[in-house]
Amino acid sequence: MMIDHDDTQDRTARDILARLASRRSCRDFEDVEIPRPVLAEILADGIEAPSSCNHQNWHFIVVTDPERRRLARRISGGNHHFEQCSALVYLTFQKGWTHGNFSIVQSVAGACYHMMLSAHLRGYDCIWNAGIGDHAALREMLTLPPIYELQGALAIGKARPSAPAMKAPRRPAEEVVSWETFSRPAASIYPARPADDYPFFAISNTANPFAEWNPRNWTWDQIADFRGYAVWAKSPLAGVYVSRRQGEAQEAEHALIPAGQCGTVVEVMPWGGTSTVRLRERLPQADLHVAELSEGNISFIRERMRREMPDVPVPGFDLMVGPSLPYEAGSVDCVILPQVLEHMPDPEAVLAEVARVLAPGGTVIASIRNMESAYGTLWSDEESRAQIPNQGPFTPIPAATVRDWIAGHFDIEEEYGIGIEATSDATILTGDDAQTGRLYAIRGRLRPVCA
Repeated sequence: MMIDHDDTQDRTARDILARLASRRSCRDFEDVEIPRPVLAEILADGIEAPSSCNHQNWHFIVVTDPERRRLARRISGGNHHFEQCSALVYLTFQKGWTHGNFSIVQSVAGACYHMMLSAHLRGYDCIWNAGIGDHAALREMLTLPPIYELQGALAIGKARPSAPAMKAPRRPAEEVVSWETFSRPAASIYPARPADDYPFFAISNTANPFAEWNPRNWTWDQIADFRGYAVWAKSPLAGVYVSRRQGEAQEAEHALIPAGQCGTVVEVMPWGGTSTVRLRERLPQADLHVAELSEGNISFIRERMRREMPDVPVPGFDLMVGPSLPYEAGSVDCVILPQVLEHMPDPEAVLAEVARVLAPGGTVIASIRNMESAYGTLWSDEESRAQIPNQGPFTPIPAATVRDWIAGHFDIEEEYGIGIEATSDATILTGDDAQTGRLYAIRGRLRPVCA
């Protein structure tokens, strides 16, 4: 039987749903007070959410005291918005009522989202956080009994007028919804190591035996999809979430750029904009372009540039299709590959493309995480046993391999290692030690073609 369609009701529903869909996460709050009665109403709205078997084993702890919010920020390891926001709502539940299907976890998540929508409709902003820091320290701060589990925290407040008005891209509905049976585009299904079964409790962030770190076992479309949606370390807020790849190591990589470099410079597949900002600062006169696989990542780089360098022309943004660079032969003066060869399904094909697009005498600058280093050992023994990170699958490459690849097309002008230790330091290593650094950086000049 078909139900009569009420156009007025439909329009009302669409108006409400459009307003709800306009909610976006905020990490840049004004430090203003929300009246306690309003906060109480937001929490009361949350507990109208469904609860498994109606046990309502959830519990929500509201933290508004400025000193306690500062402590929450310190415990979180750097969530600045924990201190800025008006209220932090810690989401907890009594352990023992999961029924094997995480029903209590689902119940708390539903209540949290009800709170988020309530706050949004009241003109407030919020963000849900799973990364809340050391649970033992939080238990002490909150006097949380051992039988209760911390699930996350909801930050609520008023966005600063300057807060980014952008929402992370959502997948098209037809990509994540199928009818009657499972069907999904291959590019949006990320590779896993072959197995007969993938037991849920055999997988964790720190130990995933099925994680496929080798990008050669991914397609270019899968890499593009991953980069287009994952937002880790891609906040458009100026100065926020700067990767440990940056800083002194970044300066050491960029030191390979020839003095006075101008003309057309292309940065290939940078992450969320932090390296591009530093590159623009170093090359203010260059015609800077970013070649990237996905519009989603471009949107974050563009916004980061706009916020950190508002008075400087943004680079050109050009979409790659697989390993092909979107430039005419001989049209580029310098190509920079910032720790990305190890993320590529076919890095040799990209280097051949670099040689194609460079003008005579053009320069390539590449850096990679070096397998033959203390970091390579750390990656092999520990990191690679975990889930691949949100910057995508990668496998460190031996410095000697990259040197051979570069030498196949270019005359090598300079090379050095960066960092003796497995992480963080940026000691410059030259001569026989150049290929032992945690990072390896190299500059080559396009070799003239013999007539």
